[in-house]
Amino acid sequence: MGSVVKQRVLRTVILLVLGVYFVLPLIAMAEFSTRGRNGTRSLESWTSIVDDEGLMEALVNSLLLSITSAVLMLVLLVPTMAWIRLRLPQLQRIVEFLCLLPLAIPAIVLVVGMAPLYAWVNYFLGDSALTLTFAYTILVLPFAYRAIDAGLAAIDLKTLAEAARSLGASWFTVLWKVVVPNIRVALIGASLLAVALVLGEFTIASLLNFDTLQVQVNLLGKRNAGVSIAVSLLCLLFAFVLLFALSYVGQRRRQTVAEE
Repeated sequence: MGSVVKQRVLRTVILLVLGVYFVLPLIAMAEFSTRGRNGTRSLESWTSIVDDEGLMEALVNSLLLSITSAVLMLVLLVPTMAWIRLRLPQLQRIVEFLCLLPLAIPAIVLVVGMAPLYAWVNYFLGDSALTLTFAYTILVLPFAYRAIDAGLAAIDLKTLAEAARSLGASWFTVLWKVVVPNIRVALIGASLLAVALVLGEFTIASLLNFDTLQVQVNLLGKRNAGVSIAVSLLCLLFAFVLLFALSYVGQRRRQTVAEE
């Protein structure tokens, strides 16, 4: 009984320390972003977010990029990983190595390699910031691969796929109605990682001269630090909301499975 109490106390202390560690910077950011003239408090920095057309355009670009990058990542990884597990398990290590490779290559090196390619991309597709989808999809591969791989490893994919195929289901039906529902939480996790990475990416967008949220935040920091901090805090809060949403979906999914 005493060991259980000690464990609870230790868990509470750890959670409190971590909570202070993460919450204090957020409080400091909120305090700084609401500073007014002569020691007063003002929401001018926050209202300026909506008034700044360049910032709003960059925010829309980043949100669209996060969606398109997440979708393209899922379209590429889910069928490929499922097919390799079912039919070509000998290629699993090779695909894993290729997906994890961007972790070992610095972003500045990736930009040097992508710059000539993006000259042709811009020529054929225009200079829209949405063309960064291709670069960002490569960046999120290592994190998304691990999340999806864990989801696939948690289910008996081969048995489920063979059962569906024996009932006459096509490969697309197996993928859409069997694989995807069973790894839904993993897909949400991979998408969340993609969104968080895209919203926080600066190096590639800056060096390729695209206007994204972090590029605008960097420019704002040079002329209006309060607005810059307010936008950064807003992005962090948005990421926390997504994280809690993922936790809620995962909990609901486990409850549904337990009831069944």
